[in-house]
Amino acid sequence: MQVRVGAVRGRVLQAVVLVAVLGGCSQSPGAEGKASGSPSAEAGGAGAESTVAASGGTIGAAGSACELPVSFDIAKQWRAKAVDAEKELSKTSSGSDDDLSGALADAFLRQGPVTTACEIDAKPAGNIGFLRVWTGRPGDADARTVLRQFVAAEDNVSKEKYRSFKTGGGLSAVEVEYLYTSKLLEETKKESALAVSTPDGPVVLHLGGMDTEEHEAMVPAYELAKRTLRVG
Repeated sequence: MQVRVGAVRGRVLQAVVLVAVLGGCSQSPGAEGKASGSPSAEAGGAGAESTVAASGGTIGAAGSACELPVSFDIAKQWRAKAVDAEKELSKTSSGSDDDLSGALADAFLRQGPVTTACEIDAKPAGNIGFLRVWTGRPGDADARTVLRQFVAAEDNVSKEKYRSFKTGGGLSAVEVEYLYTSKLLEETKKESALAVSTPDGPVVLHLGGMDTEEHEAMVPAYELAKRTLRVG
């Protein structure tokens, strides 16, 4: 059974919407955890005019919630959780005959040349969405190539706009903003991602959201990550 990533994401998104309605999750941006201020044009790229969330701590270093090839600040009240993608994929492939279950796991844990390493949940701050960190193996592919492969693997995307910039930690990075369309829900929403190369392999940060409104409400947290992103 072949399941495209876009179709799988659509089914899961529908479930997320249902959970949000039944659970009474707020869809309005929380005022707490955001602070006015703009990063420099060099550090923020096109997001230089965006506000930056107040920091709630740093992840990436040894002993933090997610150990990564890079480190950066996460927004106040957002919660980070490490994901062992290789372990989960292995468990799914060896312990289940359910094609859809395997496809769901693959869609969430692997995208193009990278796999999920960390999920940073916005729900405690009042939004519905995640800032996800994806990592890959060391190799010759540059950040732009990795990011293009990442976006291409998502399926049902359009109006991609790529740009190069420097993170606040001095890393050369490539960023993309694009539209993702769920064929199941017949809805289109904004998404953003960036990629950097490190000695330990490429790293992709992706900001989704239940819809465009949620995405835009979470951009200050994404800008905070960009402003503080560094190796080690």
